[in-house]
Parts: sequence; structure tokens; C-alpha cells
Amino acid sequence: MQPIGANESMSKKSKRSKKGHRSERDSSLDRVASQPTMDDADGTADHARPKMKRKAYEKEMRRLQGELVAMQEWVKATGAKVCVVFEGLDSAGKGGTIRRITERTSPRVFKHIALPTPTEREKSQMYIQRYVANFPAAGEVAIFDRSWYNRAGVEPVMGYCTTEQTEKFLEQVPAVEKAMVDNNIILIKYWLNVSVDEQTRRLENRIDDPRKIWKLSPTDLKSYSRHFQYCRARDAMLASTDTAWAPWFVVDNDDKKRGRLNIISHLLSRIPYEPMRPSDVAMPKRPRPNGYVAPALPIRWIPTPF
Repeated sequence: MQPIGANESMSKKSKRSKKGHRSERDSSLDRVASQPTMDDADGTADHARPKMKRKAYEKEMRRLQGELVAMQEWVKATGAKVCVVFEGLDSAGKGGTIRRITERTSPRVFKHIALPTPTEREKSQMYIQRYVANFPAAGEVAIFDRSWYNRAGVEPVMGYCTTEQTEKFLEQVPAVEKAMVDNNIILIKYWLNVSVDEQTRRLENRIDDPRKIWKLSPTDLKSYSRHFQYCRARDAMLASTDTAWAPWFVVDNDDKKRGRLNIISHLLSRIPYEPMRPSDVAMPKRPRPNGYVAPALPIRWIPTPF
């Protein structure tokens, strides 16, 4: 992956700041330079770090998932509205991260939003309309696995929209997100980075693993060959839509274990939840049969080969 900010499209940043898109100079995009970067030539990570061990990863994940439950209870109790956006290249680890976030939480509170290709009716609507319908209500956390930012990434790169449509989107979306925040939605946006080497390994793994082949679409293979076109689109998107009220947070996700832990810990730090009080729940007495005897019914038990 090219360094964030290395592309020529980033020059648009200063022009857009004059229009009020960036009212604070300390937004997350200004701090990206301090984060790990990717080598320009082949997209390999320029920082060697050992992969995290499974035991240490699971121990920390267990703790963080407990904190997510505490956050969930706070969201329910206060009626908070949280919207989390995950964007990034194909195989960057968006889906796996979201699964870990929702693994131990209630689907009534944490809602995984992964919209399919728009219908003909939806194509005739205002572009953001079908996404607005999935914004969180009170007591909900809406997690978008790709979002309205398709118009800034996959659509222009794959030729699904015009350059004019993308430019209009980039101009208008900061105001939409300002309206979200002004209506008390906590909006958090993540971009997941992955190097060419790691993306290659993950896509090849999807081809070889029957459990993952469903993740591989014709679009994934086409987009892989357009890796650096996505880099340019990403740069333009960050330059135009990283605002004081809805900043982008960039994640180096070559190591998915570290990436997931970093994302969840950061997400928790952005929500003003309170730790759960120790539970005072006690189990009731063990139930007694009180004369119940199971009848001799022709029950169809499933086979037990294991």
C-alpha cells in the first residue's frame, strides 16, 4: 500500500479545508504520518513485527469483549446511537473484525449492516437513501461493512459511477455526517490498510480454502489488479472527508490479530461508557420433577457420528 498522503490527489486537501471541511488542524489525517507506512514499489510493509501468538490474542480478546458488553449495556441504558463504518481494500479484514465485535454482543443492539448490490428502485433514489434507513436508533450500534463510501472507492475504481458523481459525493458527504453528529449519532470511521503481499496471500487462501471460497467474488479478483487505483481513490476520500466531527482512523491490518485488538480498544475509547457493576445475580434452586415422567414418544433423534 502506498503511504497515506503520498498520492497527488492529496493536494486537494488544502483546497477543501478552505471550504470548512476541516475546522481543526489536529484531525486524525494529520497524524497519519506517524503511523506505519507501506513501501511505494511493491506495497510490502516496511516494519517487521512478529505475528501475535494465539494464546495472548485470545486472552486480550476475551477482556475486550467483556468491555464491549459493558458498552452495550451503557448504550441500552442511555439510548445512545453509535454508527461505526468499516472501509478498506478487499481482504483487509473488515468482516473478521466485525465478527469479533459482535461475537459476544446482542444482535438487537449491535447490528451488522452489509447491504447487497442496490436494486433498480434503489438506484433511482438519492444515493445515500438506502444507508440512512439503516442508521442507528436509540440504544443501537450500527456497524457498516462497507458503506456510503462505496461511491468514493469501489464504484469509481470499478467504473460503476462517473467521476462527476464521485466528486459531488465527496463535496456533499461531510455535511451529511455533520447532520448525523448534530443529531447525537456517535460516528466512527475506520479505513483498514493491507499490503499487496498480505492481500495476495489472503486472496490465494480464499481460493484454496473451501470454507472461505464464498468470500471470493469476480469483483475481488478484478479489484486486486487495481490495487493502486484504490490507493488513489482512498487518498482523495481521506483528503475530502476527514473532518473534525467525523475523522478517519487508519489501521495497519497486515497482522489481523493485532489489528482487531487495536480497533476494538480504540472503539471502546471513543464511547463514554461506564464499566459494569459486579453481578449480584444468584441461581435459583434446582428444579424438581414433581412427578413428571417423560412419555414414550417416537422421538426422531439426530444421528450422532461424533
